[in-house]
Amino acid sequence: MQNKVQYYLGILLAAFVALLALFLAKIPFVKEVLHLSPLIIGILFGLLIANTIRSVLPEGMTPGLKFVGKRILRLAIVFYGFRLTLTDVWIAGWETLLVDTIMVVSVLAFGALVGRWLHLDRETTMLTASGSAICGAAAVLATEPIVGATSAKTVVAVSTVVLFGTLSMFLYPILYRFGIYNLTESQLAIYTGATLHEVAHVAGAGASMQGIAEGATAFDIAGTATIAKMIRVILLAPALIVLGAFFQKGKGREASVKAKRVPIPWFAVWFLIVIGINTLLAHVTSTYDFTSLYTTLCNGIKSVDDFMLTMAMVAIGTDAVFARFREAGFKPFALAGVLYLWLTLGGYFLVKLIV
Repeated sequence: MQNKVQYYLGILLAAFVALLALFLAKIPFVKEVLHLSPLIIGILFGLLIANTIRSVLPEGMTPGLKFVGKRILRLAIVFYGFRLTLTDVWIAGWETLLVDTIMVVSVLAFGALVGRWLHLDRETTMLTASGSAICGAAAVLATEPIVGATSAKTVVAVSTVVLFGTLSMFLYPILYRFGIYNLTESQLAIYTGATLHEVAHVAGAGASMQGIAEGATAFDIAGTATIAKMIRVILLAPALIVLGAFFQKGKGREASVKAKRVPIPWFAVWFLIVIGINTLLAHVTSTYDFTSLYTTLCNGIKSVDDFMLTMAMVAIGTDAVFARFREAGFKPFALAGVLYLWLTLGGYFLVKLIV
């Protein structure tokens, strides 16, 4: 009975801290200046707990925290699909889809090569590469069960996303202000969406550049950048399926004897199905003039999903003590730095070539 109570206390701890993170993320300075998402605040709180009071918490709370970090996480990734529609891809055009696809595939492939060159373990390599390639912390969280990584490796990968994504969020508007980019507004928007790590980073950089334009252009830089980013998010599901097959194959002959087929990451498949459902809902409600109801429904789902994702971040953070960062060393950040250079420089020339 006591273990059962402690199990639910672990879940309640993650829920309480997640609510606190969501509250702090709404503070104007945090939201509009720092552009910190609830996910990032949640993992910071988790790290704080891990390195202060975690050792004195009842051990029976650990299974509850693990439930949040795995089961609740997968459910949250599925419901993330309600933020996206296939209409976004159609509106953005084939150029945006092509740029996003090339960037995602190239970052994952390049990351695997550089990780091997650095003698970095495959789990940390692919967590870092997926976070850089697709959608930051959410992609790292979605990749974690696919590659079977530990919480410590997940936190390290998220840290690289925060570092380099935040750097770009401030760097891109500065370069735009001083006329460094030789890009049209459309090219700039697609470049921003195709190369920045987090959705929050894209929104922050896009809004800043829109403000710098100050009416000189009627083009919606921030909106187009966000659409380009969301197309990258859609590519999360096929990327997870391919990674699942890759890691199963990498287990060698022993795995092939134990299992005759590659296990499918069903939460990634359901993620795609939810995007399809959301696309259909958007079309039907628009046709029959229920758009306001649809918007309210999606906003409600998004709020619940943000809460679940933040809970997962808290739970994962509580298992990562700073000593494990020292064990990870400099290599994950070196990998993330190399991928960052490819995103910013390679992405620039790719956009110039295609768009």
